[in-house]
Amino acid sequence: MAYAINYTDMSGSTGFAHKELLLKIKALAEANGWTTLRYSTADPASHELILKGAGLGGTDEIYIGFRTYENASSDYYNLAVAGFSGYVAGNPWANQPGIFESGIPAHNQRVDYWLQCNARRINIALKVGTPVYTSGGAGFFLPYCLPSQYPYPMYVAGMLNGAEAKRYSDTGMSMPWKGARTNLRIRWFDGTWKQPETHPWNNPYVGGATSQLRDTNDIYPVTPVHLVDSTPNIYGIFDGIGYVSNFNNTVESTVSAAGDDWVCIQDVGRTSFNDYFALRLS
Repeated sequence: MAYAINYTDMSGSTGFAHKELLLKIKALAEANGWTTLRYSTADPASHELILKGAGLGGTDEIYIGFRTYENASSDYYNLAVAGFSGYVAGNPWANQPGIFESGIPAHNQRVDYWLQCNARRINIALKVGTPVYTSGGAGFFLPYCLPSQYPYPMYVAGMLNGAEAKRYSDTGMSMPWKGARTNLRIRWFDGTWKQPETHPWNNPYVGGATSQLRDTNDIYPVTPVHLVDSTPNIYGIFDGIGYVSNFNNTVESTVSAAGDDWVCIQDVGRTSFNDYFALRLS
C-alpha cells in the first residue's frame, strides 16, 4: 500500500488547490494498480477522473472516480468521490453505470491531504480552511464471504448526501465512517446502494455516547471498523480505516498499532472522544 502526505495550493498548473488534488490522486493511483479511463478538464468547474482498479490479486475490475465541482459565488470548491459498476466511454459522468457519489468539501487556495492507495481502494483525508477535516474514499471493502458470494463489495464514503452545494464551513456534515448516514453506502447484490451502520460507533459502550475506549499508558488501540446492520448482519471491514479514541489525543497525531502507523483525523471540527478515526500509513 502507498500513501502520500502533502498539500496543494494555487501554484500548480490548474490554479486551484482542489483541482491539483485530483492530479495527486491520479498520479498515486496510476503507480499502484489503477488505470485511468478518463481524465477530463473540458468542463472548467468539473474536472473528472475515472479509474479502474485491478485489486490485490490483479484480476478485479473496480470502477471508481473523483471529480471537482465548485461555485465561486457560494465560495465552495469541492471534490466528489463515486463508485460505478462499470464504465462506458461515451457516457457523461452522471450516466456511468450504477453511479453513487458523495461530496467532500475542499478549498481553492490550500488543502493539506493524507492520501492512502492500493489496487483495491483509495481513501483520503483533508484539512481545509479554519481548519476543519473532511474525508472519504471508494473501492472494495474486505467482505466476510467468498468472492462468488459477494462479487462486487464496493463502498463509497464522503461527507455529503451526493454532490451537495456546501462549503467546508458547513456545520451539519459529518465523516462517513460513523455509519448510519447517507454519505456512506455499500453496493448491494441487486445493484442498489445500502446504507450500513458501523461498529464500534453503533455500540454505545465502545464508540457511542454511553462510554468510549481510551488509551492505556499512552498506547492507543486501533480497532477495525465493521460494516453491519442493526439486525445481526455483518458484511466486512474497511481496509486501512480504524477507530481510535480521542481521549487525551490530538488531531494529526500518529499512533502505532499492529505494526503500522496510523494518523488520527477528527470529524470536521468535533473533538469528543468518539469523533476521531485512524488512517493507516503503510
